This record gives sequence, C-alpha cells and structure tokens, in this order.
Amino acid sequence: MAGRYGYIGDGETYDDFDNANLIRVIERRRGLPVALGILWLHAARAAGWAARGINFPGHFLIALEADTKQGTALVAMDVFAGGEALDRDDLRNLLKRSQGSRAEMGPTTLAPMSNRDILLRLQTNIKSRLLQIGQFASALSYIEDMLRIAPDAAVLWQEAGQLNRRLDHYAASLRCYERFLALRPSGEAASRARAAITELRGRLN
Repeated sequence: MAGRYGYIGDGETYDDFDNANLIRVIERRRGLPVALGILWLHAARAAGWAARGINFPGHFLIALEADTKQGTALVAMDVFAGGEALDRDDLRNLLKRSQGSRAEMGPTTLAPMSNRDILLRLQTNIKSRLLQIGQFASALSYIEDMLRIAPDAAVLWQEAGQLNRRLDHYAASLRCYERFLALRPSGEAASRARAAITELRGRLN
C-alpha cells in the first residue's frame, strides 16, 4: 500500500476535507489515519489476512495477525506513517504525544473497533472540522447521516438537538432531545436535555 502504491498520511494539509473523503484519498493517495485505515483493512481482508481497526486515542491504527514462535500475535501498524509496525514503546510514546505526558496504556487502549465504529470515526473527523469553521448546517447533515447507521448513539441525538436548536429548528431539536432522553434518561446530560425540552416546548406553543 505504501511502497508500491504510495498511500501515506497527509501531514502538510492534515485538516483538508479531502483527507476524509475516500474517493479523494484514493485519487491523491493521501489522507487521515482512519481514511487510510479503511483502505488498508479492505486490502488486508481481501488478501485473506485477519485485520482490525484499533480505537487508539487520538490516532487510528490497524492491527494484523502474525504467526510467531509463541503463536498468533497482533502487530499494530501506523498507516499514516506508511504501515510502520509499532512495538509497545512506540505505542506508549504515541499515546503520550496525543494525550499528554501522564497518559498510560490501559486495557482498552488497543481495543478493536467494529466496521460501523470505524466509519463513525471517519465521519466524526469531518463533523468536527465543520463545527470548527462554523458550518453548523453542514455538520448537522453529517450527524444525520451518522444516525442512519447508528440510531442508538445517544450522543449523536444530543448533538443533533443542540445544532437544530442553534439553527432555530425547534421542532426537530425537540424530537432529537426526546430521543436522547429515551436512550439516556439519567445523568447530568439528561437534566440539561430536559431543560432544553422545556424551553423548546415554550417556543413552539
């Protein structure tokens, strides 16, 4: 993928939206870690290799199964760096760069991701960039797309409620908050959602 076809991370224009668009990533052979990872996973699985995405904090990785003298082991790879294999020290250093010097490897640091979660992580990258530049309507459309594949994701309903409210889509915001409460009826976020619902009903009456 890297040596023959030149797929590598785009460190120069990292925040370019093309880096999260799979079509453009294929055309440019540059992209975000998760976008490149989707292509690497597809190629590995098509070749019959066991491969999975790793929900590494701040930096998507993939893992391939490798046969060793001790049996089958997982090899973590950084596709942004051209598929560089990472040992435990590499992983620890990468974690500290993304999370701070006090970050420590935990039992979920190398947790596998489902295909749906990988796609959601890619869409989250786009949504976050749109929010950063104030394109709230476009960000909302991405959240709505994400909800089509993850209708049980409470946090997405919460975000949809917040953005619809910001865009003065009060009826839609109300429906989103109500769905959020059905999925997550307790906690501080639920209390804030109830307050928002009260306000929205007042606006709609």
